[in-house]
Amino acid sequence: MSDLLKNTIRFALFILIQVLVLHKIPTLHRFITPYLYFLYILWLPFRMPRVVIMLLAFLFGLTLDYFLMTPGLHAAPCVLIAYIRPFIVNILISQEGAEQNYASPSAISMGPTPYATYVIVLTLLHHGYLVFLEWMQFGSFLYFLGKVLGTTGISLLLILVTELLFIRKEKFRTNTA
Repeated sequence: MSDLLKNTIRFALFILIQVLVLHKIPTLHRFITPYLYFLYILWLPFRMPRVVIMLLAFLFGLTLDYFLMTPGLHAAPCVLIAYIRPFIVNILISQEGAEQNYASPSAISMGPTPYATYVIVLTLLHHGYLVFLEWMQFGSFLYFLGKVLGTTGISLLLILVTELLFIRKEKFRTNTA
């Protein structure tokens, strides 16, 4: 299956899962709101230019905002993690490493520890910015921190379940020239 078709299907599936399933779950104890949609941005191919990733992230976030009737609330954190993503990838793996030999980030291509760090850092950034935009003020810092950590925890659990249920077959490219 081509990358374009695969990413188009992922785009639609992540939007549908977030809107039709996860958005219908009542907020757990005022802190926890399950988000999984941003995993689409984390799974985009290594070789995609930053500008294209940022445009896709904006379109993805805006599409979600359209369905949830939250203008720009999800688009901004999506663009933020799309912008930061290449920096994190370059820090976590060597230049001659996985991004040259594999198509997209995964525990197989990056290794379990760098991939876990990649997911945790970008999830914390996404949720921190999203919660900040929801409030547009800090108010009680402990409440802010609790909401960010609670939402991040449940999202990381959802990401783990998704990674275990839908194992992505990464093909090692021997001809990297």
